[in-house]
Amino acid sequence: MNKVLVALIPEPHAPVEVREVAEPELERDSALLEVELSEVCGTDVHLQQGRLAGVPYPLVPGHVSAGRLGKIRGRLSDVDGKPFVEGDRVTFLDVHKTCHACWQCLVAKSSTRCPARKVYGITYGLADGLCGGWAEKIYLKPGTRVLRLDGADAETFMAGGCALPTALHAVERAGVEIGDTVLVLGSGPVGLSAVILAQMRGALRVLSVGAPAARLETARAVGAAATLDIETHDEEERINWVLEQTGGRGADVTIEATGAPVAVAQAMRYTRDAGRVCVVGQYTDHGEVSFNPHLDLNRKHLDVRGCWGSDFSHFYRGTQLMADASRSRPWSLLKLERYGLAQANDALADVASGRVVKALIDPHLH
Repeated sequence: MNKVLVALIPEPHAPVEVREVAEPELERDSALLEVELSEVCGTDVHLQQGRLAGVPYPLVPGHVSAGRLGKIRGRLSDVDGKPFVEGDRVTFLDVHKTCHACWQCLVAKSSTRCPARKVYGITYGLADGLCGGWAEKIYLKPGTRVLRLDGADAETFMAGGCALPTALHAVERAGVEIGDTVLVLGSGPVGLSAVILAQMRGALRVLSVGAPAARLETARAVGAAATLDIETHDEEERINWVLEQTGGRGADVTIEATGAPVAVAQAMRYTRDAGRVCVVGQYTDHGEVSFNPHLDLNRKHLDVRGCWGSDFSHFYRGTQLMADASRSRPWSLLKLERYGLAQANDALADVASGRVVKALIDPHLH
């Protein structure tokens, strides 16, 4: 039986281990993806730290990946009904088993809250199969939504990675309009993609608040009109800076992409009266934060929206953007760092500390 090398988290707070596992037998209408690159994101850091509830350890992380189809059993088709063939370069929607039949899917039209949904590399553990991208191969279960990467190599697509559809959803939920001044809190991959996409949607100016300095330099490179380093400016200085940048009113739209609960209250305070706030960074429970409902929300007549994950439409549009040489150019400015399977712990540490803009696992790098 063929063996596959994987890097897995055996249990919370434990270091990543490289192991050999058996290559799975394929069910009908399933496939094996030969991984070229997989992402290391903040969610993976939280998985290793045990911050997400209900995770089925041991777990192979890596929920967004790109590669080539190695084996196909039965039929595997794209959204247009065109069949895939072995050798095609693809990615796939990490969300699996969304039912499209429950109240959330059909009535609320919020498929990202479907109770049946599972996620590769997050809520699928090793016991569920070879379901994470930090591996030589991924088992694409029947019903997985596979997308072509025509016109984009693996590195081009992974420069956007999981942050791209998440930020696309956030910018959409925030209702960014032509001429808006948009403030993005957080300069990680989601924040940087939000800077790019807010401009595509028509923002006149995009401001970026975050850290460290290298990420803010990247934010300016991809189009942020001005940036502020949270490591060198206190809260009073930050709000004064936002007011100076926005004619004393505050931002038309603020997108929170930090993961720090205090940033949610700050987002409301940095936004103009009757403005819009979108909270996308609170994927993990980091605790509570207080705010003044009268001063921070109601008197300001704010529209505050949460944004959870992404669905197929965001993933599909993301692949289309990355296949367009002109539209994908800003993401080419993001510095990518590659790590082999045996370097996965280094990758997690570098992402957690902010030492890298984007970390990728290359299972063929030794």
